[in-house]
Amino acid sequence: MTSADPTGPTVAACQTDVADLDPETNLATLRERVAALPDAVAVALFPEQFLTGFVPDERMADAAVHTDGEAMDGVRDCAAANDLALLVGYVEDGGGDLYNAVAYVRPDGSTTVYRKRHLWGGELEVLTPGRERVTVETPLGETGLVTCYDLNFVADSAAFTEARVDALFIVGAWPAAHSENWRLLVRARALDGARWAVACGRTGRRDLPDARPATYGGRSMVARPNGSVHSALADAERDLVTRCDPAELAYHRKRVGIYRD
Repeated sequence: MTSADPTGPTVAACQTDVADLDPETNLATLRERVAALPDAVAVALFPEQFLTGFVPDERMADAAVHTDGEAMDGVRDCAAANDLALLVGYVEDGGGDLYNAVAYVRPDGSTTVYRKRHLWGGELEVLTPGRERVTVETPLGETGLVTCYDLNFVADSAAFTEARVDALFIVGAWPAAHSENWRLLVRARALDGARWAVACGRTGRRDLPDARPATYGGRSMVARPNGSVHSALADAERDLVTRCDPAELAYHRKRVGIYRD
């Protein structure tokens, strides 16, 4: 565990490997990791496509889950049992189309879904892009939801800046070979709107029969509203637990002056 400031809401980026095409195993991992978190944690993030994993072929349709289905009910039960919010990535069966989705699940079970708007690589072969940007109210304030390659699109970041969000929650499965790009983009998106950026990355390796292997970088991090690194991990399976002081957000916003008007 890594802790930081003595005040403010506590968030956790639960950096983990993923069992591709195996929601049951991933749900068990979710329960185990959440149960081990400190009581102070108000929100825990898990990586992109965490619940289902991903492979760019027809097998994905069998592993995809419904947002109102049994696997996601397990996520809701976990949020309720541990009295915290969860942000969990998965491939969603949208009733004819598959989406790269992330669900913000509150302790009362209410769920908000964001479908990744900018698909990359093999995702283009089997998934449908989402259409809407999504923000949710979290313990850090109004928060924009961002998935992996979305980080590259400055127009999306500008839209969140226009909306004056206080934080971005970012989930990713970023290739290890390009980890420095991930770190740079997370920091830049924090600075764009003088906001917190909490990023949870997948680590480990995809190694399935008849699928191209992939190694993931991890590199979960929390970036301050001035773009500096507050706390970060390398590629181990660990929890990054950080308190985000609202006074620090206010300080940097005043200093940068981005919202003076």
